Amino acid sequence: MADERGVSTATVLLAFLSGAALGAIAALLLTPQTGREAQEQLRGYARRTEENLRELAGQAGEAFEEVVDKGREFVQTEKSVLAEAFDAGREAMRRERERLSGEKK
Repeated sequence: MADERGVSTATVLLAFLSGAALGAIAALLLTPQTGREAQEQLRGYARRTEENLRELAGQAGEAFEEVVDKGREFVQTEKSVLAEAFDAGREAMRRERERLSGEKK
C-alpha cells in the first residue's frame, strides 16, 4: 500500500480529492453566477466529496483489517516455528543428559 517513500495510495487519493475540491470552489467563486446557482453547485461538490471520502475511509478500513489479519497469521506461524524449535532443543538436551549419565556409570 505504501511506496518506497512511505506514501500510501490513500494519502495520494486524499490529496488529489482535496485539490480537486479546492479547484472547484475557486472556479465557482471566480465565475459569474447567481448566489443560488453557486450554492447548489457547492452543495453538489460537497455531497460528492463526502461520498468519495466515505468510500476512501471504507477502503482504508478494509486495508487495515487485511494487514492486521496478515500480521496475526505471521505471528501464529512464527509462534509455531519457535515452539517446534524449543521442543526439538528440549528433546536434544534430554537425550544428551541420558547419554552423559550413561557414560558416567
